[in-house]
Amino acid sequence: MLPFPAGTRTEPLLQTPGMSTMFLVGLSGGIASGKSAVVAALRELGCAVVDADAIARLVVQPHSKAHQQILQHFGTEILLENGEINREALGGIIFSQPEKRRLLNSITHPEILKEMLKQILKYFVLGYRYVILDIPLLFETRGLTRFMKYTVLVYCDPQTQLARLMRRSGLGAAEAEARISSQLPLEEKRRWATHVIDNSGDWESTRRQVLQLHTRLEDSLDFLWARLAVGTAVVGLGGLVFLLIRHFIS
Repeated sequence: MLPFPAGTRTEPLLQTPGMSTMFLVGLSGGIASGKSAVVAALRELGCAVVDADAIARLVVQPHSKAHQQILQHFGTEILLENGEINREALGGIIFSQPEKRRLLNSITHPEILKEMLKQILKYFVLGYRYVILDIPLLFETRGLTRFMKYTVLVYCDPQTQLARLMRRSGLGAAEAEARISSQLPLEEKRRWATHVIDNSGDWESTRRQVLQLHTRLEDSLDFLWARLAVGTAVVGLGGLVFLLIRHFIS
């Protein structure tokens, strides 16, 4: 499922006066490219990360609005024993029936978008200079990239990607190649990215690249005044700001 549908107009909220000084960084990768390890390293450095996959799971938890709507349209047979949605069962339905996929997207996308914007606003209020949006299908959807000041691809060469996937998942070469082929090739994504973290080698090399990227983004003095202004606002009006945010995007 996409974090939000192509054509969704988020510009008014993401580009309001002041907020335009906090920029968004889109991050993606491919199966077995090492994106999760890079995201973990960025979190350790104190970066603000919004995880689109985690949000997609969050908004369909039992008793949520989206969960109730999904049950109304797809029935209780898609539930696990604990009441959560069986993603494999639901996936089997939507991939074979395009109209069902569109229906599911119409239910989940607004909730995913709302939660993503809430988290972005939270980090803005807290004074972060930039927010990383971890979006697996960032380059596949392409329309999302227009909201990002920078895009980052976690890359590894095809041979390394295949070997890692086989080792990690216990798959044979044919099965692993089929899974890789189902995604947009990393070489193609590389042409779309403004920054590439090459994770083909050892972890120390990757870690240095992550640190260099973080330093480059943090050292942008163009956004220093916004951090100072927001810091002052948080001290005096933090509670009020959070209430206003909650009111306007709930």
